[in-house]
Amino acid sequence: MIEPVSDNAQLQKLEASYYAFLLEWGSRIGLVVLIVGFAAYVLGFMTPLVSLRELPQLWNQPVAVYLKKTGTPTGWGWLALAGKGDVLNLVGIAILSGCSVPPMLGLVWLYLKRRDYVYAGICAMIVLVLVLAASGRLS
Repeated sequence: MIEPVSDNAQLQKLEASYYAFLLEWGSRIGLVVLIVGFAAYVLGFMTPLVSLRELPQLWNQPVAVYLKKTGTPTGWGWLALAGKGDVLNLVGIAILSGCSVPPMLGLVWLYLKRRDYVYAGICAMIVLVLVLAASGRLS
């Protein structure tokens, strides 16, 4: 039996509003962390990995030289330095770049609840690709 259009439209609105709600809050949290981290760095509340005085001298260096002189780790090693003022900004950027994953997982749950396994599988595969790309295993 075919579902009435109004029920299908309501389900689509539910999916869209659920995704938008979670994405909005992820974006808000990421922006707050980014702004607070930047303010803490610029105002000197947190000790930076690279001081503001040294930074202009290092900007023109190749990446390998910059990393060596500053002791900045590559890959996910920056997480260990999240307590440094200049590195804390990366936490906000990471939240912003990954804030689509929780809403997508929410859709997986919603689709499984509706027994819509194809859409649940598609959303799960999207999450898998995003997590795999963020892991650095593809490069």
